[in-house]
Amino acid sequence: MALTLEYSVTSLKVKDEVNAEGVTLPNAVVQTYWKVTGTDENGNTGEWSGATPFSAANVPSAKFTSFESLTEETVIGWIEAVVEADPGYKNHIVEQLQKTIDETITTDAALPWATEEEAPTAEAVDPSEAPE
Repeated sequence: MALTLEYSVTSLKVKDEVNAEGVTLPNAVVQTYWKVTGTDENGNTGEWSGATPFSAANVPSAKFTSFESLTEETVIGWIEAVVEADPGYKNHIVEQLQKTIDETITTDAALPWATEEEAPTAEAVDPSEAPE
């Protein structure tokens, strides 16, 4: 089952960082915190939070985007590039999203052969007290 992923940035950390040219890049983003929502083809959703560090040490001053000029779309592009570059990491994220969706759409069910009086509720059954 394929998921559609939608990222949003929840927080950023910045600091002045000197790049390889020796230029100080003010308020360079060094840490991002984000959330991704995965939606399956039935419209069920799950959320997962992540954090991705960055460094401006190898960013040429001519390509540096000032903090004031950043958009969420730009930062999401950076995050997605990191996620897409590591298939294992992306698979982990998708697995966690799918697990959340599965937990959301899974419900307790009465035993089909039990009478109404015998049907246990989820709260009444303690797995540690189950007979062997």
